Amino acid sequence: MKKILSFIFCFGTSLSVFANITMPKIFGDNMVLQRNKLIHVWGWASSNEKVNVQFNKQIKNTKTDKAGKWNITLDAEEAGGPYQLIIKGKNQVLFNNILVGEVWVCSGQSNMEMPIAGWGKINNYIQEIKDANYPAIRQFDIPNTTSAVPKEDIAGGEWKVCNSENAGEFSATAYFFARELYNKLKVPVGIINSTWGGTQIESWISLQAFDQSDEFKNITEVMKSGDMPAIIQKRNEARLKNIEKIVGTANNSSNIAEWRNENFDDSKWALMKVPGVWESQGMADLDGVVWFRKTVEIKNEDAGKTALIELSKIDDMDETYINGVKIGAMNNWDDERRYTIPSGILKAGKNTIVVKITDNGGGGGFYGNPADIKLSIDNHTIALTGEWKYKVESVLKPSSTIGPNDYPCILFNAMIHPITSYTIKGFLWYQGESNEERAYQYRKAFPLMITDWRKQWNEPALPFYFVQLSTFGSANANSNNGSKWGELRESQTATLSLPNTAMAVTTDIGNPSDIHPKNKQDVGKRLAAIALHNLYAQQGVYTGPAYQSMKIQGDKISISFSNTDSGWFVKDKYGYIKGFEIAGEDKKFQFAKALVDGNNIIVFQESIQHPVAVRYNWADDASEGNLFNSNYFPAAPFRTDNWKLITADNKFVIMP
Repeated sequence: MKKILSFIFCFGTSLSVFANITMPKIFGDNMVLQRNKLIHVWGWASSNEKVNVQFNKQIKNTKTDKAGKWNITLDAEEAGGPYQLIIKGKNQVLFNNILVGEVWVCSGQSNMEMPIAGWGKINNYIQEIKDANYPAIRQFDIPNTTSAVPKEDIAGGEWKVCNSENAGEFSATAYFFARELYNKLKVPVGIINSTWGGTQIESWISLQAFDQSDEFKNITEVMKSGDMPAIIQKRNEARLKNIEKIVGTANNSSNIAEWRNENFDDSKWALMKVPGVWESQGMADLDGVVWFRKTVEIKNEDAGKTALIELSKIDDMDETYINGVKIGAMNNWDDERRYTIPSGILKAGKNTIVVKITDNGGGGGFYGNPADIKLSIDNHTIALTGEWKYKVESVLKPSSTIGPNDYPCILFNAMIHPITSYTIKGFLWYQGESNEERAYQYRKAFPLMITDWRKQWNEPALPFYFVQLSTFGSANANSNNGSKWGELRESQTATLSLPNTAMAVTTDIGNPSDIHPKNKQDVGKRLAAIALHNLYAQQGVYTGPAYQSMKIQGDKISISFSNTDSGWFVKDKYGYIKGFEIAGEDKKFQFAKALVDGNNIIVFQESIQHPVAVRYNWADDASEGNLFNSNYFPAAPFRTDNWKLITADNKFVIMP
């Protein structure tokens, strides 16, 4: 995941007394107000100023307090509009084209942020934008901002009506959710998009919540100190020392231009595995320029032929050379690198591949599916994974601004706290990828955030629906080797113990080589199916099979599930159930056979006579699992054991 914006750190400021009525930026033309609930309206003006609010047939009056703040609660309204909202004091503020309907706060990281067009380019995005004629659907996009203390207002933004001109900017997941709700309910739907790609959950939780948590209370002292400039300086000094310790000072060599040449002597360069961002391979905090070199053997019969080199994805920019000849370059961290090697460049024997990578922030290097990193000639391929030689050309000086993951609370303060008085129906959440290293602790952090947000809105039962991590990464991250994504998914499932929560399973619609899967239509539909069933009295099946219990029956284990009353569906032309594993007392998992037995699944493996545990779809790349109910909702990954997980000891720590 990637920081893709320039981060702006905003220190909290108290709002001064205003001469004129000033409204929070979440209010504006085209906004959607929540139906069938009290509607909170607030703002600022001069101290002790009389304020008059008019909406539809309602007229309310109040007076500002000594600090110049005022609040009014409008009576609940039925769905409808368009209306005007008029606020009068010494001046008048007028908002037009307001609808009353369902309002959802949609938050998380890049898979919720991912727009229909732009860098997102979801499936069939051109046609989706063309067909996006839904004037009753509106989105408010909150700008990416950080703050050391809770802010009174967001940095900017505006409500936009869903049409072909604006729809490309909408969160794809939120849009498809809203579209499904509108088509079923025929009421306006408002989306408040408060997202930031690559962010960890701790940034979205309030300081008060951390302070009341035994798990996290010890991390709040830094945030309470308030001396953020000193913290920034100390952090940057520590980062530079760490980088110099790892890679030495920036390269002062005069022969950098020769690093691309095939005959350059790279014998003293270090080794790094590809794929894998360099932050996970000992070069934490390094942003800058790094060169990679690899030598491959070309057979005589392939010399001189046109070929194709594929490098999956590179974060951020690359220049790629073959035997000193530049054959391609890209600037977008999320683009697949595929370059044609013209005839006459490859030669018999040793050939040198050189990739210059420039990383401006966040993760840097090669990432993606190892199977997509290769050189192809005619009908055969040469794998390019494994060890490459590398050398750092230059290091960017750490920024004096604060990134969204540098400290806890800073996204809550700037992007959530200012809207907590706005009346809403509920929350949608898609996040977790950036917490994989602390997947086990996520079972504490995620419920903490949900409970925190409900308290902030002063509604302890607000619906909270979320997306379970999809499929991504190596299939070798599995039960026997350990799977961080499997552990994170389990923590998400455990969060369902909170009331009024629900989870959309998406392991079947992911992409092992793309952390941003393009099928956002089904993600939105699955979230909408939950909401329509739980909140809007729509009948029918709305979620997939979920593990309930196990029973050992000799050399077999019987697994019982919920949400199977409609029957089973196995997505395989031969009817074989895939994705199950079974283990004995040695804790070594083997692929298992699985059979339907009424509402249960019987799991076994002939070589294991005394099984004790079963796992299903426990891998980063969880695309193998093919068990659904007859309404085509996938079964959620699970495990029956309680054996220690690989992230169990990893805890959140504030960086120096």
